[in-house]
Amino acid sequence: MEVHDYLRILQARWKIVAVTTVVAVLAALGASLLTTPQYEAKTRLFVSTSSGASVQEIYQGNLFSQQRVTSYTELLEGTTLAQRTLDKLGLGEMSAVDLAGKVTASSTPDTVLIDTAVTDESPERARDLANALSDEFVVMARELETPEDGGPPTARVVVEQYAATPSAPVTPKTTRNVALGLAVGVLLGIALAVLRDRLDNTIKDRNAVEELAGTGVVGVIPLEKARQEEPAIVFADANSGDAEAYREMRTNLQFLEVDNPPRAIVITSSLPGEGKTTTAVNLALVLAEAGHSVVLVEADLRRPRVTKYLGSLGDAGLSNVLAHTAALEDVLQPTRFDGMWVLAAGGLPPNPSELLGSAHAREVIEDLRSRFDYVIIDAPPLLPVTDAAILTNIADGALLIARYGKTTREQFARAVGNLRAVNAPVLGTILALTPTKGRGTAYEYRYYYSSDKDGAAPAAAQTSTPATQRVGAPAPTAPAAQPAAQAQTTASAPVEGPARPQNGQHHVEPPATQAYPAPSNDAYHYRAAEQFPPAPQPASERYGSEPYQAPQAYSAAEPLSRPVVHAPRRPVNDSGSESGEER
Repeated sequence: MEVHDYLRILQARWKIVAVTTVVAVLAALGASLLTTPQYEAKTRLFVSTSSGASVQEIYQGNLFSQQRVTSYTELLEGTTLAQRTLDKLGLGEMSAVDLAGKVTASSTPDTVLIDTAVTDESPERARDLANALSDEFVVMARELETPEDGGPPTARVVVEQYAATPSAPVTPKTTRNVALGLAVGVLLGIALAVLRDRLDNTIKDRNAVEELAGTGVVGVIPLEKARQEEPAIVFADANSGDAEAYREMRTNLQFLEVDNPPRAIVITSSLPGEGKTTTAVNLALVLAEAGHSVVLVEADLRRPRVTKYLGSLGDAGLSNVLAHTAALEDVLQPTRFDGMWVLAAGGLPPNPSELLGSAHAREVIEDLRSRFDYVIIDAPPLLPVTDAAILTNIADGALLIARYGKTTREQFARAVGNLRAVNAPVLGTILALTPTKGRGTAYEYRYYYSSDKDGAAPAAAQTSTPATQRVGAPAPTAPAAQPAAQAQTTASAPVEGPARPQNGQHHVEPPATQAYPAPSNDAYHYRAAEQFPPAPQPASERYGSEPYQAPQAYSAAEPLSRPVVHAPRRPVNDSGSESGEER
């Protein structure tokens, strides 16, 4: 992994790092606050021997003292000295083992000094214990170093420094503990984020989808919170990121198979909750926006959702047609969107797979294909049931949806395998509900459209009001009558355009009065359901005997013709042509 991989992981999983750091800091702070403060009192002892007259005797005496320091350090931490100290102070509530655990003795190498420290919850008692321990050790060392015959002791211990009352506790060190908790939390959070990313087998990029499906990605749909409340997008005034993603998907569908573009398309996914119904609804809407006649078939006969999203009736529909209890013309419903029809699921049958796999289901799809330009089929997910695989064999192919961060690689591979097992064509894949931030999988269009609208209003106001008709300006006077000959000459003369810029000159903008007319805002319109025409006729009656042509590129409105300006011809310079002058 490179540095940018770690940065990507931190950007995508910063919450893990933040939570781990906060927990570590709180744990360190809590441990510090719950710990009982401990005070430490220190004393210093000096060890010496009787020095001789010669240099060699002095040297041997120093070596003997250093050896004694090591032994005395062990004695200071023993229970014998602790018991003698407790007896001296009269502390019966503390045992010798407890006191010995509070005593720490250390010495600097090649010296005869011993540092003794005693810790206790009370600063005064810590001081008294340290001083009494040192005094008792002086007596104890004298007893141990004095020969039995009553001679002088071979070594002597003196208290060089007594303990003072400590003013601040030595533990806990809250600042240090919090700093350590912060450092440990950050490192542990980064480790957990990297581990979580390595163990995460969900699909999060286009490359994984293309690798598993063996086909290209037709569209990447960003996550929009507005789709949770209103799944259907009103494309007439929709400039959101997902609206533009659906428009891009519409363009990509036209180039899946140029010679024979798919018209009956199944929309399915691996498992429920991956956005297949929302994608099917909006794909049908975006195709209808381009002027195509589209029918959306609610083929999920187990858990239908299309009629709920579009507000259509679901009492009768596909199941009734397949059961020969209703005619197709009777159950087709127009929607409030121009050019879009819905075939609801109807009553939920006990055998959906058998109905969808019947020969009559193939006839229904073919009939819809002859009536409409596009047939969008919302099918059940592939892994729980086999309905989608059956429908894909009837249709031209399937678009398989993978939800960002939820669909695992194993689930998506199994879904593709289910389609391949029945020789069902996979037209392409869709990566749905991608985050708009974090990995750069989606592009936000709102700023582009909002800035364009902000600049359009002043420009329209400027071009619609000529300079001679400003508020407060005098009204223009009618031109004087011209003689007939002069008027005829003027009418026959060609209209000269702006002068061609010479070398070294910049382009000259036309005056404000020659501005082009602004396009109409009525390019898109919707009509109520009762204003819709009846269901489209079969393709043979609408198109005649000509074969079906691929859908043309989308055009919102007729192109506006701009005023044609005729510029006078430039005279041909014969001398320049003969001399080979570059033109």
